[in-house]
Amino acid sequence: MNPLRLGIPKGSLQEATLRLFERAGWRIALNSRSYHAAADDPELTCLVVRAQEMARYVSSGALDAGLTGRDWVQETGASVREVIELAYAKQGLGRVRWVLAVPENSPIQSPHDLEGKTIATEVVRLTERYLEQQGVRARVEFSWGATEVKVPQLADAIVEVTETGASLRAHRLRIVDTVMESATVFIASHDAWADPWKQAKIAQLTMLLEGAISAMGKVGLMLNVRREDLDGVLEVLPSLKGPTVSALSDSGWVAVNTILDEDVVRQIVPRLKERRAQGLVEYPLNKIVL
Repeated sequence: MNPLRLGIPKGSLQEATLRLFERAGWRIALNSRSYHAAADDPELTCLVVRAQEMARYVSSGALDAGLTGRDWVQETGASVREVIELAYAKQGLGRVRWVLAVPENSPIQSPHDLEGKTIATEVVRLTERYLEQQGVRARVEFSWGATEVKVPQLADAIVEVTETGASLRAHRLRIVDTVMESATVFIASHDAWADPWKQAKIAQLTMLLEGAISAMGKVGLMLNVRREDLDGVLEVLPSLKGPTVSALSDSGWVAVNTILDEDVVRQIVPRLKERRAQGLVEYPLNKIVL
């Protein structure tokens, strides 16, 4: 059987994607001089491709599957199957936004003020579609990069992607409106999805990648407690499905195992100690598969 040809996004998503795959159980090594990547799975062949081009290569069948932004799928108009949304970005969990932005001192206050103006952006089709929905006629020019510096000398406004808004603020730009919210998606070609083996491999990948995302920001917590103190401990323990309680060799004691948001552990552990919990162990999680 032929291995699954998988596209890894080059650029801002690259490092976050490699970390996610490692948490999911796959190590993918990149060579800075090559677009080929080595995976520790003989059933995978990996190629590093710009996120902007990923959907086109998957649609054409050059790749069986890949990870890219939903924005680039829509911008290219590629015919692919969106298998699952994986809500992670360059700086962690979450989505990104394509926003309409202008200089802080610009008189433009709404999309309708763009009539007859010039907008610079990488996502020309998305921007044109947005303007059409707003009933605004404006000139949309493709930007090859460094879009933030093109206003006001080269354009009246820009449509740019942002995760936190920090870069826009650093360039003294003001957000007027959100053009589109986007997330990373795992896409597959229609032919690959129609192949039973490839579909099963894609399902394996997406299940474990989703599990790795679910585990981000969470930790496991184990502790021992006397049976007589169990109810008090359970009152302060949130979890996904309810803590697991197991009998110990000493019939007067039980073990409790649960999953918590990492940022609440520092508040909960002292409360557990107050309720006579002992032997508390916090441990990291790679995946949570529900």
